[in-house]
Amino acid sequence: MSIQFGTDGWRAVIGEEFTFDNVRLVAQAIADYLRDERGGSAASDAPIVIGFDTRFLSDRFAMAVSEVLAGNDFHVILSRADCPTPVVSNAVRTLNAQAGLMITASHNPPRYSGIKLKDPNGGSASTGETKRVEEKLRVVGTPKIRAYDDALKVGLIARTNFFPLYFKHIQTLVQMPVLSQGQWRVVTDPMHGAGRGYLRSILTAAGCEVLEIRGEMNPGFGGIHPEPIEKYLSALIAAVRDHHSDIGLATDGDADRIGAVDGVGVFIDPHLIFALTLRYLLQERRMRGAVVKTISTTQMINLLADKYDLELYETPVGFNHIADLMQAHDVLMGGEESGGITIRGHVPMGDGILMGLLLMEMMSHYGKGLRELVSDLREELGAFYYARRDLRTKPFSKSELVKRLKNDAPSHMAGRDLVSINDRDGVKYLFDDNSWLLIRPSGTEPVLRVYSEARSPQLVEELLTQGVALSDAMRNGN
Repeated sequence: MSIQFGTDGWRAVIGEEFTFDNVRLVAQAIADYLRDERGGSAASDAPIVIGFDTRFLSDRFAMAVSEVLAGNDFHVILSRADCPTPVVSNAVRTLNAQAGLMITASHNPPRYSGIKLKDPNGGSASTGETKRVEEKLRVVGTPKIRAYDDALKVGLIARTNFFPLYFKHIQTLVQMPVLSQGQWRVVTDPMHGAGRGYLRSILTAAGCEVLEIRGEMNPGFGGIHPEPIEKYLSALIAAVRDHHSDIGLATDGDADRIGAVDGVGVFIDPHLIFALTLRYLLQERRMRGAVVKTISTTQMINLLADKYDLELYETPVGFNHIADLMQAHDVLMGGEESGGITIRGHVPMGDGILMGLLLMEMMSHYGKGLRELVSDLREELGAFYYARRDLRTKPFSKSELVKRLKNDAPSHMAGRDLVSINDRDGVKYLFDDNSWLLIRPSGTEPVLRVYSEARSPQLVEELLTQGVALSDAMRNGN
């Protein structure tokens, strides 16, 4: 059995590896794991919450998983309709479920589907847990199945709408009366994903004038990847400009990531969203706590942590590392460069809906648009710019490359002096002006990712170019 879980579940191409037969086998392995190692199984035990996104056959895959879990005598609570992953995670925790399952491939291309396994806290199952599920897969027998209609009739499967639970909880994190003062013109863009209707409903109730685009069901996502990065947000940028809106908010395929556009149509990346929100929580909400960020996330977080005397944790790429720290320490905020960000009191996973609402609250509190807030942040911390290059390569020794990049590090690059090296995930060079270059081999494919942040776009490009040349030289033994 070749099925393997990555940092946030199992993903595969629909109709190739992601088939009904394989989905049922994975569901049986999860049932075996929960029964044998967590002590679950009976219908009287805590339930298992299941949700699904808008991808092709997601609802049917979710029903197939439910039938297997019901066949193993688990009580299943299945979403009535497609819904975001953070909404499912909140339901897991609120309903005291023993686990959650989300049928989604998140921001991946439309040909993919996947299964995310959630622990009782609503966060992603740990690597240790998913490894044990994989061990169960290697010896899994024929899946036990109880027909959907029969399981529904006897109460082993129940259908519900998780939105009311989520909305009640989100009001404990977002100051809705403050947000309502702004009465902003907003364009929301769920990118045909499971976040459709969520921001629109909440913001409309708060008195905003909301236009939702790309909110209709479209399993092909209109031919793009449902990832809220600038290259896929031309429709949002155009809508903000055409409708003279104050802000545009985008979420990915399962709404655990955020992207934004200011009132003139300029893309605001997750680095800025993370830094703006942290600064607001510290300055205006008077909140305190540690901060967690991945190695590829902006240095602005470091500067804010220094300024406010906060403990800062830097992790390898992957929200599971952030979640682990958030559950072990008093963490105010955690996030990564891809747009997965959350705050204390919420489930330990990224939530694009929550982050969009906090941006709106921030705008209302200051009485300023997003463009002005970014300008204020840059005045305080200085300007930072960011870019990344993904290079497909021939297979190479990742450990050997990291060793050489660390041991043979240049003393300066692009006219900047090297002040420290971080090899927590790849090799990150930090320079004397807080600019940095990260060279990071992918953990799953022959891809080399080169990241940089610097004080000007020109310096970013110069560092990226030198980083690519350096990695090429190191891989080729020069």
